[in-house]
Amino acid sequence: MKTQITSQHRIRWQNKPILRTIYTDYYRRIIEQCISGKTLEIGGGTGNLKEYLPEVVSTDIVPNSWLDAVADAQSLPFSDGSFVNIVGVDVLHHIERPRRFLAEASRVLQPGGRIVLIEPAITPGSWCFYKYVHPEPLDLKIDPLEDGPLNPNRQPFDANQGIPTLLFRRHQKSIETVFPLLKVKGAAYLSLFAYPLSGGFRRWSFIPQKLAGPVLRFEDLVAPWLGKWLGFRLIIVVEKVKEN
Repeated sequence: MKTQITSQHRIRWQNKPILRTIYTDYYRRIIEQCISGKTLEIGGGTGNLKEYLPEVVSTDIVPNSWLDAVADAQSLPFSDGSFVNIVGVDVLHHIERPRRFLAEASRVLQPGGRIVLIEPAITPGSWCFYKYVHPEPLDLKIDPLEDGPLNPNRQPFDANQGIPTLLFRRHQKSIETVFPLLKVKGAAYLSLFAYPLSGGFRRWSFIPQKLAGPVLRFEDLVAPWLGKWLGFRLIIVVEKVKEN
């Protein structure tokens, strides 16, 4: 099922210019937050990041020919300190046990390394869309750091869109308590207008391609003031501290 969805997304990526414009902006932001060194992508899906960061080690839980390895972010098949960066777009909210991912990230990152993610943001402006329009579920009542057995029947695209907001806007101090080597450097809001109006990976778009660039630049100007009210995305940066 996931292979079919991923293939459909890959076709949509090729045929929808405004989608590429918006995600190019996401990838630019991610790369700007990375530090020099070996980078791991989790939830690589359609493999689009490689167009912008060719040297990235791209992984996903389901195999595809354009990926470098099959990997579950909750149990990464890499040795300690293998990477300087771990990056991903729209993957954290698909992970059943984020606590396990954070533990694995802390293990495979070198000291000073970073986790850089772009994920759904639940704000007053986005809540209704994510709750009633977007097909993935939203539950803000869970404990995002709860551990326990994994569900053997869980599908790769099962999700909770509330996880990133719960972890990095409401439970940030809990992360640093549970994982003392991880420090949350930022969880900033973005994607106020262009992303929701574009329809994402759906066929439709309410914004013409020629306006995408100007709208993205306008978002950058107003996001510091309006992001917490209207943002549809978070860019999350977590750093592994250097031990003394």
